[in-house]
Amino acid sequence: MSLPVVNALVYTLVALALALVAALLVSAEVGWVVFTLGLLLQLGYHLRQWTLLEAWSRQPAPENELGGSGVWYEPFSRLYRHERELRQQIAHWQSELARFGAAGQALTFGIVATSQGERIEWLNRAAEQLLGLDQRADLGQPITHLIRQPAFVAYLEAGDFAQPLKLRSERAGERVVAVRVVDYGEGRRLIQITDVTQAERLDQTRRDFVANVSHELRTPLTVLSGFVETLQELELDAAERRRYQDLMAEQSLRMQRIVQDLLSLSTLESAPPPPETERIDVAALLDKLKRDAEALSGGRHAISLEIASGGDILGAEGEIASALGNLVSNAVRYTPEGGTIRLHWQSGPAGAEFAVVDSGIGIEAADIPRLTERFYRVDRGRSRETGGTGLGLAIVKHALGRHQATLEITSQPGEGSRFAVRFPAARVVGL
Repeated sequence: MSLPVVNALVYTLVALALALVAALLVSAEVGWVVFTLGLLLQLGYHLRQWTLLEAWSRQPAPENELGGSGVWYEPFSRLYRHERELRQQIAHWQSELARFGAAGQALTFGIVATSQGERIEWLNRAAEQLLGLDQRADLGQPITHLIRQPAFVAYLEAGDFAQPLKLRSERAGERVVAVRVVDYGEGRRLIQITDVTQAERLDQTRRDFVANVSHELRTPLTVLSGFVETLQELELDAAERRRYQDLMAEQSLRMQRIVQDLLSLSTLESAPPPPETERIDVAALLDKLKRDAEALSGGRHAISLEIASGGDILGAEGEIASALGNLVSNAVRYTPEGGTIRLHWQSGPAGAEFAVVDSGIGIEAADIPRLTERFYRVDRGRSRETGGTGLGLAIVKHALGRHQATLEITSQPGEGSRFAVRFPAARVVGL
């Protein structure tokens, strides 16, 4: 028996003893009155303690201490300690839950937790962006009602998740996502969404690149093979043999140029960043570009050089010379005889610009965004006639990108083109 109960019994016995004494000394009626008053006092005491407990139970906060006395002290103290410990445990698990929730929100891949009927219980920001969902509005909704693509619905219904499902996210733009599903618990699933758009593009680029290289090399190889067979099987005079040999040399040179440009691209993609302290003498470089253009033109074009302001560039001279030289040689190749080619340089606090302006054949607007793609040609036949490999502007793009420079192309068919290279202020010195 606990001490508070003993105390309560003692108080009752004391009241009873006092009532007996009063009954013996005064009268039985007085004894009953004393006993009744004792019981009423204890009842009032207990009612008051009960009122305190009832009021505290309405707002059982740890800061509102539950005070009790006598027989109520121990249970009040236990209730208060239990409430405080329970609050501490709840706060601890809420903190843990928030921490894991924050970690889930920070993941770069999407996570969607679903329950029975594929209803969304939780999702992170990445899933919201990759699938076009809403973290608040879509909770409790069946995910198959939000993503209605037949392939996705069939994938969930089949239950075979050994291989991921690649899906084009219709609600989040032109993104390709890989979906993986893991069953956990009873009727619960965890859906992982990974953005594979860039990987798909790179894979497509690789396939296109291999196909283009095969195509570009197959033509000269076929020609060479045909000429070799002709020389082996036919009796040719010296003039015919010489003509076949010249054609073979031309095709060999074409393959050599393709391989050389491929190696240049590979070098640019794998080389360390260009130096930021090596100074390129722009005036000397522009003069060389003009002389090279005049040599390639052979007097068929009017070529001019304008230097509006000074300034040099910081970077790898070989890469910059190759990029700018490609632009100049293209202008010469695609400008008819009698046309004009103007090289222009200017620099200022915002950076520097090198522009090649020609009066050539021009380019259709639809072709301009694709000019820097590998092996892309506006006119394949003309490009081959002029000695182009289809890799020149791809090399230009990579070389300029390594120097934080940009290429801007404007053109009108039949009116000529303007290729402008803009260097950031951080790459320009000596203003």
